Amino acid sequence: MKAARFGLGFLVASIIAIVLLLLIPDQITRGHLGLLMLGLIVVAILLGFPTAFTLMGLGMLFGFAAFYRPGQAFLSNPIFDQMVLRTYGVMTNDVVLSVPLFVFMGYLIERANIIDRLFRSLQLAMARIPGSLAVATIVTCTVFATATGIVGATVTLMGLLALPAMLRAGYDVKLSAGVITAGGCLGILIPPSVMLILYGATAQVSVVKLYAGALFPGLMLAGLYIVYVIARAMINPALAPRLPAAERNVPTREIANMLATSVLPLAALILAVLGSIVAGIATPSEAAAVGAFGAILLALAYRQLTFERFKESVFLTARTSAMVAWLFVGSQLFSSTFALLGGQALLEGWVRALDMTPIQFLILSQLIIFLLGWPLEWTEIIVIFVPIFLPLLHHFNI
Repeated sequence: MKAARFGLGFLVASIIAIVLLLLIPDQITRGHLGLLMLGLIVVAILLGFPTAFTLMGLGMLFGFAAFYRPGQAFLSNPIFDQMVLRTYGVMTNDVVLSVPLFVFMGYLIERANIIDRLFRSLQLAMARIPGSLAVATIVTCTVFATATGIVGATVTLMGLLALPAMLRAGYDVKLSAGVITAGGCLGILIPPSVMLILYGATAQVSVVKLYAGALFPGLMLAGLYIVYVIARAMINPALAPRLPAAERNVPTREIANMLATSVLPLAALILAVLGSIVAGIATPSEAAAVGAFGAILLALAYRQLTFERFKESVFLTARTSAMVAWLFVGSQLFSSTFALLGGQALLEGWVRALDMTPIQFLILSQLIIFLLGWPLEWTEIIVIFVPIFLPLLHHFNI
């Protein structure tokens, strides 16, 4: 009942905005109504409405009003043609083709318990390092991030694997949770990140260059996490107690065998996928196909590929890929309507009137994105706000 009232109120607010648009054709007022549309999408997302369909709904409602001409037949409004063209353009985008393949690669590796084996071998190999379980968690998250472009799977899996182990060892709850969430979010930055694919398609930037540019910062961030954990464990050993001697004293040969069977096959797959992309041997879509096929081979080699796991991986891949594809459609429709109403021009005029330097503009944009990161997901920020900032880059020669 509460959700229905929210939905009714949101619909009424949208209709009122459209009526104002039809009654007041002044260009400045249209620009302000574009800003109202931007505000409505944020409110709708905070209320829990599906992002993709809310973007499409608002884009079509406001677009219908923006394109409307007196005496025009309902179905003759160009917004319907725009919707069809945007959908076709996204579904035939070669860059988007790599999304389901990378996602399938990640889900299959997760379902085949390959990461479980990796974590346990790293846990034994790093047993003598201060905060060894936390360090092993970060390293595992980093490796898993290079095998999948999704964040939720990493955080969920490591929450099930690493959190109980750290709590049993007497680790601080805050440190344990922080390690998992921070390490899990590395999947956003480290290739093959779905976020980078989405950003590349939105900004019309080469995904290969984005991958090459994001790899080192992602690994550097993981390294800084490890340094921080070790330093905290050395300063205050109570936060991350050492493992019992019985768990540390494992024969070196056994540890080496576990590492060889868990790290090397996965590392070879990751190197083949990312290396071929960065070296320019394969496109992201071709490398993603190799990665998906390699994940199947790994699951077969570990004797973990069952029909149920394969079916579940395909289902999760289809669901995630559909979400990404419709986000593309909704964001492009929303952005074109926002620009048509004059909202984009109004924002550009306001930013230029501030007379900022390029560095000041970058700081302002980062601050805005940082604040938006509290209530919104990265998907909403990219598909809604990145198209607003991008046209301003040319003005500041960035």
